[in-house]
Amino acid sequence: MKRLGKTRRTRRTVTVGLCAAALAAALTAPAQAEQARSGTRGGGAGPHWALKDTGTDVRFRGLSAVGRDTAWVAGSKGTVLRTTDGGTHWRNVSPPGAADLELRDVEAFDGRRAVVLAIGEGEASRVLRTDDGGATWTESFRNTDAKAFYDCVTFFDHRHGLAMSDPVDGRFRILSTDDGGRSWKVLPSAGMPAALEGEAGFAASGQCLVTSGPRDVWLATGGAARARVLHSADRGLTWTAADSPIPAGDPARGVFALAFRDRAHGLAVGGDYRADQPSPRAAAVTRDGGRDWTPAARPPAAYRSGVTWLPHSRSRALAVGPTGTDLTTDGGRTWRTVDTGSYDTVDCAPDLGCWASGEKGRVARLER
Repeated sequence: MKRLGKTRRTRRTVTVGLCAAALAAALTAPAQAEQARSGTRGGGAGPHWALKDTGTDVRFRGLSAVGRDTAWVAGSKGTVLRTTDGGTHWRNVSPPGAADLELRDVEAFDGRRAVVLAIGEGEASRVLRTDDGGATWTESFRNTDAKAFYDCVTFFDHRHGLAMSDPVDGRFRILSTDDGGRSWKVLPSAGMPAALEGEAGFAASGQCLVTSGPRDVWLATGGAARARVLHSADRGLTWTAADSPIPAGDPARGVFALAFRDRAHGLAVGGDYRADQPSPRAAAVTRDGGRDWTPAARPPAAYRSGVTWLPHSRSRALAVGPTGTDLTTDGGRTWRTVDTGSYDTVDCAPDLGCWASGEKGRVARLER
């Protein structure tokens, strides 16, 4: 029986890997780009973003892809939606009394358990958790420091996670949980490098704080003279900082999102979020865990706020922003636009369930 089980797992791994390669290859086809722009689905055409009717016009900057069938989105007016049928139906599972909250991040463990982050100054920054698909919510953290402003939350596994705040007393503040977000504590700041003048995180896509593996975590910054990426290999206790080539020097510029496919290979995207400002050199890549960053030889043409690796791929990833979706097939060195729809964030699950969300209630699943 052990041998049979191993054979089944091997077959599934090979099948998923082949599907991932076919999915990414098809994304590069001109026919796919045209189909994505039109939002139609035709026989024989390649994978494309298919919009799903959410029944709302709120902006969803928080997104968690559990799989092709199940996804969570979180956004303005305290809104949380959940689908378990691939986006055909969405259930409003918003926390009661949260209409004044700005939800910018959601991390779901499955179709029933999820953690959402509300951003803002002082008590506007909160963390809430559900264990029953959003039927009930428990507030597990409320910020009481007027100087703190929380931007992102991330998890290493179902128990261990972190949340980050803009600098307090000159250093980024880190929250830690070891019980799945049911309780939180502020980590000591001694291992955190001093923040630069004006440096902060961007609560634009829930991807300013990301993990890979059981202990590694990265934090993206902007707003200062240099855009940096901070890395911790011990779950947030000690950090090192590295400059990125993504332009900064303005509160609207910097690194907005990160994605790591393992503890060495990562992508950074960002730019200037103002629509009337150009965003040159808006992407970078690292192959040494964030110690060194190289600018993309051909970056996205505009600001990008979200990025994710395609599942089971060592070289393909998607980046999204208000002006479109870009694909890389060479690990982040070059990018090409494959869709012109507006999205703020993007996420993929291991079963190739890729989702994107953004303004005006827009949520889409990558169809193949």
